[in-house]
Amino acid sequence: MKFLASQEYSNAESAARRFIELYPDEVFGWKIAGAACFYLGRYQEARDFLLKAVAFNSRDPEIFSTLGNALFYQGRIKDALRCFERSLEIDADHSPALNGKGLCLMGLGLDRAEEARKCFERALKFNQSQPEVYCNLGALLSQLGQLDEAVDLQKKSLELNPTYAEAYSNLGHALQDLGRVDDALDALEKATQVNPHSAVIFSNRLYALNYHPDKTAEDIFKSYQEFDRLFGLPHRASWIPHTNDRDPDRRLRIGYVSADFGSHVIGYHLEPLLANHSREQFEITAYTERVGSDGLTARYRRLIDHWVPTKELTDEVMAERIRSDGIDILIDLAGHTSGNRLGVFARRPAPVAVTWMGYGYTTGLSAIDYFLTDAVMTPPGSEHLFAEQIWHVDCPVGTYRPAPDMGEVGPLPALTNGTVTFGTLTRGIRINHRVIRVWSDILQRLPGSRLIVDNKSFVTETAQARLAEQFAAHGIERERLIIGYHSPPWDLLRSTDISLDCFPHNSGTTLVESLYMGVPFITLAARPSVGRSGSTALIAVDHPEWIATTEAEYVDKAIALASDIERLATIRAGLRAEFEASPWRDEAGFTRRVEQAYREMWRRWCATPPKK
Repeated sequence: MKFLASQEYSNAESAARRFIELYPDEVFGWKIAGAACFYLGRYQEARDFLLKAVAFNSRDPEIFSTLGNALFYQGRIKDALRCFERSLEIDADHSPALNGKGLCLMGLGLDRAEEARKCFERALKFNQSQPEVYCNLGALLSQLGQLDEAVDLQKKSLELNPTYAEAYSNLGHALQDLGRVDDALDALEKATQVNPHSAVIFSNRLYALNYHPDKTAEDIFKSYQEFDRLFGLPHRASWIPHTNDRDPDRRLRIGYVSADFGSHVIGYHLEPLLANHSREQFEITAYTERVGSDGLTARYRRLIDHWVPTKELTDEVMAERIRSDGIDILIDLAGHTSGNRLGVFARRPAPVAVTWMGYGYTTGLSAIDYFLTDAVMTPPGSEHLFAEQIWHVDCPVGTYRPAPDMGEVGPLPALTNGTVTFGTLTRGIRINHRVIRVWSDILQRLPGSRLIVDNKSFVTETAQARLAEQFAAHGIERERLIIGYHSPPWDLLRSTDISLDCFPHNSGTTLVESLYMGVPFITLAARPSVGRSGSTALIAVDHPEWIATTEAEYVDKAIALASDIERLATIRAGLRAEFEASPWRDEAGFTRRVEQAYREMWRRWCATPPKK
């Protein structure tokens, strides 16, 4: 139909509906109406039309492919996969179905990545003029750490469709993981220009901005305020007063919102909290954007009273569900990371809203009341950098449950190697020109010392060579660098004497893992709060002496620590015991601190006169 070909989807829908009225037994009208509704983003209506079309013609691969797309965007990945496979049974070379099947396999986890890749490559074999397939294949390769190939594929997608916002966004994602933050921001700005109404693209831009090595915290926060202006404040007019029982001491309904209720780094911190929550005082609901499950998902489900899948829910429907569930305090665990539901929080579905852990910085939304943190991460005087009110708990604002396979600490490697080995497990986006200069200075002042850089960002030889070239510009020979990717990284930590943190955006859980494995680290206290997670980790184990406040001090502290091998061996021998005795391992204590914060937040709301 010409309206579909010219992307006049509303006209296509209207024409299809008229055709259905005249010829209700003809498949054509149902098929076109379903396709039009899909492109208009009305996936349930698309599904209904297309199921009717299937009833009239079960041998049309295009109907099954479009139905698969509608189901995919509703979060029904396994149902969508069956539709794409049915389409391919009819026509094994149907490119849209191959593309859709690839997306489904991506959504089911990286263990299906090779199958997904074959689907995309097969689709391109039959039709090399499909920008969406290049875009999707590029996104898959980004997940696999093949970043240079991912960049090339996104550029190919944009050659075919220069106004493809998702390709610009995916290009930005790959570039940022290559450490090319300015280039990433340029790509994301173009994505925003093409699609200024996409909160997802704006979130991706904010995410990249957090890592910029040269912008001030104040400049970065201005972009968060713009996010609120565009995607938060417009919803205020439709806020509905909450009718929750204002009893300050009753059992509270707590809702946690996340896409990461499964094998994800937040599990080291979140699972202990959920396991220790007082069921007498709190009723827990998980609003999960995650599709599929694994062993950790199953453990979460046993710790949670109510499990609500949200992938199929629009922001409006999800907000109404939260309101009808009577949630008193709603917790965001995602910030601007993938799968966030900040659009729900903007609609203010619960009396109290909090953001914590998953992002490490403000959401920018004035609709969220509190940013849960500690006074080390967000010291007094940093309030102007947050849209939410800062709520301090005792340091650290988290707990840590070690992975069961981490093993013992082991002896200090320098005693055997005769030289100090530094190390980092951070992603490429954190390793900027300032970090490379400082780390190079350390290596220059300690002849013979080595540096391990290990992360998925450096899985390819191309990425490894590029990083080595950046160090070579500062006179560091390639043989002093051990660059690659290993998972899990426990043996690498056993071969590391001293870890080095990044700045101005610190690393996160890898720093805590380092301490648990007996490896001290040097950190630079930079911008709140993403630049002070290293400081929080060290204060909690009572080692503030490893915190620097300037780059020169960072170098001096690293040199001093590396120059006293006997002292370093003593630290290694005792650091795990110190960690075990620290607040990081006090799961019950941390949970009580968080629960006390929740209760006080609730009491403040109860004491606030209801709005009329």
